[in-house]
Parts: sequence; structure tokens; C-alpha cells
Amino acid sequence: MKSIARLAFVAMLAMACSLPVRAADAKGSPEEAIALVKKAVTLIKEQGAEKAYAEISNPKGAFVDRDLYAFVFDTKAIVLAHGANAKLIKKDLSELRDADGKYFLKALIELANTKGKGWVDYKWLNPTTKAIEQKSTYIEKVGDVIVGCGIYK
Repeated sequence: MKSIARLAFVAMLAMACSLPVRAADAKGSPEEAIALVKKAVTLIKEQGAEKAYAEISNPKGAFVDRDLYAFVFDTKAIVLAHGANAKLIKKDLSELRDADGKYFLKALIELANTKGKGWVDYKWLNPTTKAIEQKSTYIEKVGDVIVGCGIYK
């Protein structure tokens, strides 16, 4: 009986010790965000905008993974595809600000137009936790659109 109790205790201890690792795995990494953007860019180039935007906007599709989701907008900040919130599609977000008042889409567009790709930091609602969190978004410009994916820190 003592050995069963010890075994149960060891199993519970092992599970408790693994919880922080599992919680960390729930968040996407910078490398995963970049890979998701590159995957979306490839899809746009190979399948065309219409098919690619439909797949990118599918909340159960290949462009949503835990707290990671791809999105596409044009250089005027009109959303063309969004993996986490389809209600944003066709919306002009040029005047949208983050929790600190930063016009982060303008910053993303400026980065796309000057460097073609890179990271921008801001605060945004995490669709997984439903809390405002620090976010960093990686973007790449493809023709006249910008493809992005952010990570919550």
C-alpha cells in the first residue's frame, strides 16, 4: 500500500513540475510566428489571394495555432484575412491604437514599406487569455499586402 501511495505522490509531483513547461508551450515562439508568416506568404503566391485569405481566416485551419494566428492587411490598414477574428475582415484599422495609444498598424505599415519585414511591439488582446498583453508582431510585405503573426510575451 505504501508503494502505491509513493507512486501516486511521485506521479502527482511529476505532473505538477511539468505544468510550467506546458503553460510555456501554450504560447507561440518568435520562430513559429515567422514560420507561420512564411507559410502564408507561400500560400498567397502559389494559390492566389482569394484561396489564401479564406484559409488564413479559417479559425480551425492551418494558420491558427494556440495563441498564434496569421492575418493580412493592405497598405491602408484594411484587413483582408484574419485567423482570430473574422469580424475584422474588410475593416479599416488605420486609426486603431493599442492599450498605450500607439498606432501599431501604422508602425507595421511603415516597417513594411521601409524594410519589407521585421518586428513591431505593442499591447493587444490575447484571444486565448482574453487579457491585454505585450505583443510583438512579425510582418512581411508581399506585393501590396502585409502578412503578419504576433507572439504574446
